[in-house]
Amino acid sequence: MAGDPAMTVLAVDIGGTKFAAAAVAPDGEMLARAEVPLRGPGSADRTLSEVVGRITERVPPARLDGIGVGSAGPLDPRRGTVSPVNIPAWREFPLVDTLGEVLPGRPVRLAGDAQCMALGEWWRGLSEDGAARSRAMLGMVVSTGVGGGFVLDGVPYVGPTGNAGHIGHITVDPGGEPCPCGGVGCVETIASGPGMVRWAAANGWTGADARALAADARAGHPTATLAFRRAAGALATAVLTASALFDLDHVVIGGGVAAAGPILFDPLRQAIERNAGLGFLRRLRVDPTSLGRDAGLFGAAALVLLQDDDPGT
Repeated sequence: MAGDPAMTVLAVDIGGTKFAAAAVAPDGEMLARAEVPLRGPGSADRTLSEVVGRITERVPPARLDGIGVGSAGPLDPRRGTVSPVNIPAWREFPLVDTLGEVLPGRPVRLAGDAQCMALGEWWRGLSEDGAARSRAMLGMVVSTGVGGGFVLDGVPYVGPTGNAGHIGHITVDPGGEPCPCGGVGCVETIASGPGMVRWAAANGWTGADARALAADARAGHPTATLAFRRAAGALATAVLTASALFDLDHVVIGGGVAAAGPILFDPLRQAIERNAGLGFLRRLRVDPTSLGRDAGLFGAAALVLLQDDDPGT
């Protein structure tokens, strides 16, 4: 995978609670970075304009050769539209055309936010620690929602509609809670931050949010601890399902819930080890992202910088 060494790219990461943007050079250096929280219903258009504007104030548009954008889905890369589940005001929102107005005549490439997280991790993250790059890697974002993306033999696999990797919408509890996607008992209803908080509150926990839930779990609060174990179990089921289908060798997990660390990863690895019956599943590595909140931005930039490859293969 090789791009033009002269290119600098505007990378944009559209999440459920915040938008981020950066100017990224071909060697992975971030020349500028900005992050803006969503400030309530109807704020997405304004937030997009603000976060992009913060970058173009520091890196003139004339220096930017294209835009890579990762967005929460569902999305339609061919039409350039997105319909993030957690941004109701954006339904078939023309994100590619909107960003194209920032850099007229230059390419805009779109993929899912978790697909970009996976690609960013493959390009600039754990694969650079001296180990061989994974041949079959799943990247997951566990935060306001739960998403995923695959990198297979160095190429992001996005599927015929651009939506491959929606691992948060695998049903793991058929009798469970309805999901905003229209399904029932999806991974996201159990393992997302809001899902964990809802369950904990229904079982007597009185904290404010997922960050407080993680703090209480570290302190040994039984309901908070069980909320993380439930999330780990749901994630393990999804990871093993994907691994059985794609013969994965590596799973990298980022996002706000994943930032909780061992209180999530310890029971997750234990559940995977306990339930990985087939021999090839037991070789699976599961790690937290090494790039933190920047993984999606690196991946979005890679959509343009590594454009020699067809992201739909």
